[in-house]
Amino acid sequence: MRKLNLTFLLLLSFCVNAQQDAVNYNMWYQYLLNAKVSDKMTLTTLAQYRSFDLLLDSRLFVAVGYLDYSINNKVTVGAGGMFLNLESYGRNGQKRERTERRALQQINLNDRIGRTTLTHRFRVEERFLNNPNTFIVRLRYLASFKIPLNKSNQQQVNYAIVKNEIRMSARRERPFDSNRVTVGLGYNVSKHSAVEVALISQMSEFRTSNYLHLGFRNSFDWRKKKAE
Repeated sequence: MRKLNLTFLLLLSFCVNAQQDAVNYNMWYQYLLNAKVSDKMTLTTLAQYRSFDLLLDSRLFVAVGYLDYSINNKVTVGAGGMFLNLESYGRNGQKRERTERRALQQINLNDRIGRTTLTHRFRVEERFLNNPNTFIVRLRYLASFKIPLNKSNQQQVNYAIVKNEIRMSARRERPFDSNRVTVGLGYNVSKHSAVEVALISQMSEFRTSNYLHLGFRNSFDWRKKKAE
């Protein structure tokens, strides 16, 4: 246990040093709630805040909600929406603020490699932006690995996270949007809660942005509450 907790501290130190040396210094804070609402339906809500500095120089705020329907143990389909408030710096050093509304549809394919959980997510987004008014259809593919760090006969407390997501814009001369790589660690605080620390690197056509990600997640089974 001490070795695993030390790994958390080393990752945090590495992430902070990497962020200080990067051209783009960014923070990424996130809260995620996942709840079973029926035998087949799962609700996911997410709030995310990104900043150019430690906290105050806001870059992006996101609110997300969607429902997934389980076809079987390995396949789920879902739909939902997002609201985003984006702030970016122009060449003159001034910030420009934009809002965006998205509809999303997705398919998740879940599998295991030994004790490692593997998820493939295919997502389509219809993006409605203002300032100026723009409509974009974007395609996303995410491969996500959750790797337990405990022994097979122990309760899972610590786990590693490895993700890669490629995003493509439809009907554009240059379809590549960005590629996002995430490497991090998670710690199960309780049966329903986990804390995650990760380093995220996002490469787009013209720049690469690096983030130190700090996240907290809750997972619940609301079917039991309804039955009481």
